[in-house]
Amino acid sequence: MAIENITMPQLGESVTEGTISKWLVSPGDHVHKYDPLCEVLTDKVNAEVPSSFEGEIVELIASEDETVAVGEVICTVKTGSSETIARPEAEPGLDPDAAVPEPEAEKGKKIRYSPAVLKLSQEYGIDLNRVKGTGREGRITRKDLLKIIESRGNEAEPAPSKPEPAKPAPSKPEPARHTPPASRPLPVREAAEEDTVIPVTGVRKAIANNMARSKQEIPHAWMMVEADVTNLVRYREAVKEEFKRREGFNLTYFAFFVKAVAQALKEYPALNSRWAGDAIIQKHDVNISIAVAAEDRLYVPVIKHADEKSIKGIAHEIAVLAQKARAGKLAPEDMEGGTFTVNNTGSFGSVQSMGIINYPQAAILQVESIVKRPVIMEEGMFAARDIVNLCLSIDHRILDGLVSGRFLKRVKEILEAVTPETAPLY
Repeated sequence: MAIENITMPQLGESVTEGTISKWLVSPGDHVHKYDPLCEVLTDKVNAEVPSSFEGEIVELIASEDETVAVGEVICTVKTGSSETIARPEAEPGLDPDAAVPEPEAEKGKKIRYSPAVLKLSQEYGIDLNRVKGTGREGRITRKDLLKIIESRGNEAEPAPSKPEPAKPAPSKPEPARHTPPASRPLPVREAAEEDTVIPVTGVRKAIANNMARSKQEIPHAWMMVEADVTNLVRYREAVKEEFKRREGFNLTYFAFFVKAVAQALKEYPALNSRWAGDAIIQKHDVNISIAVAAEDRLYVPVIKHADEKSIKGIAHEIAVLAQKARAGKLAPEDMEGGTFTVNNTGSFGSVQSMGIINYPQAAILQVESIVKRPVIMEEGMFAARDIVNLCLSIDHRILDGLVSGRFLKRVKEILEAVTPETAPLY
């Protein structure tokens, strides 16, 4: 027999950690290779982690709602491939003996801690023998340690990982320093009894980090144009019922907007770029990211090669990706490779907004609500027309107003010229 480790996989090109949302197995269960072990939530997707081995579940090292770094052990499986039992490796840089502490109170019974728990306990000098765990079978979880750290407040300074050599006493006392490491959680402020405290975890935490990074690193600029989409509205109204009967999904306005943006990106590829420090990478493929809200979560799946798809093909992609997002079934490949983002803020009735760029892309277009407005026609007469605002946020390191204005004008021209001849569905 052998004990094999199951580690947190990398569920996306930029994913560094995942949160165990639900265990699908228990210790003692027999699993086959590729059987799902748990559901993992990342900033990109919800996904199931399959077993890499056939055997018996020995231990669930990570607890539900615990965030685990990619590559860390989440559980162990006993297989029949060897006569020796392999002990799970401790996290690099930690004392191997600390990974399996043997408190006297347990009379020799080994207690295992996850690498995340060990790392936090060593960083903040927490004696794990004095911590009461709230996880499965009394296991100490990362949340248990975070509560202790938060309760200490500013006094919870992390312990040094290595003893520093003695320094000569300074002539004047140095001022106290209270600069916490970037990974240190801030203490929760006092909340009134009637207040609701909502922990920032999972997708919400990832959204916060990504949006903060985008605003801190990207110098945003913003512009807006109005487009008269009366012809588009009439066209779509005339064909939507027949389209739904034939295809089985809705023909939305958003499909027309995505198609127009994809066409304009081929003509103005500078908008289809990303910042790379000492270079600007202009992407060849036009992969449109679209924002999809699901309860308190926001996903940004990608329509690949949108410039090569028909309006019907784009409408189908939108329907499939939205359904998968709301069901929590998006795969990592559904989220990767986006080069430009189009956000349908009009679905909420918004008429004007300024989007935060989906890092590291160069721009994001907000498509607002289509509203009836009185417009003076060429004959000097008033007419009720369908008007939509197109709001563009750009990375001013990559783009300037000239090329961005021309791109936005081109999107407007495409939308205003929509007819069955200029915008065939198939």
